[in-house]
Amino acid sequence: MIAETVCSAVSAAGLGIAVVTAYRKRYLAAARIAAYSLVPIGLVMTGVVGWLADTAFSPTAWAGFGVLGAAWALFAATRAVERRRGGTRGTRAERKAAARSAQRDAVAPAASAPSLSPATRPATRPAAAPRSTGSGEDFSDIEAILKKHGI
Repeated sequence: MIAETVCSAVSAAGLGIAVVTAYRKRYLAAARIAAYSLVPIGLVMTGVVGWLADTAFSPTAWAGFGVLGAAWALFAATRAVERRRGGTRGTRAERKAAARSAQRDAVAPAASAPSLSPATRPATRPAAAPRSTGSGEDFSDIEAILKKHGI
């Protein structure tokens, strides 16, 4: 009898805190606090003492399971909303994965890639032609660059 009273008082206090938290416009935290505060009363309503005899035929026990299910649904819903918002709270693996994906996204990913892959490069390089002195030298450099890129 005392245990049921204490659990009921704890649940009532938790729901009061959830109402105050919701009043402060922190609805996600309020829903989570409400879920935590429903657990003790749900456990009382399930009748943990006398589990084997009373649980299967007790409407109060089934109502307790319903309350526990509602608490679980609140936990799941708040977690889903938190993930959808991209909250900073998450497992360490989730934060690492997000950091890795942020590092992979480059501004210009192909900017530093070579123009020809190793498979498409010619196997042998042609011998450099002797350069003549004069104004034709500048154009031969340009031609070599264009040939190198396949233009």
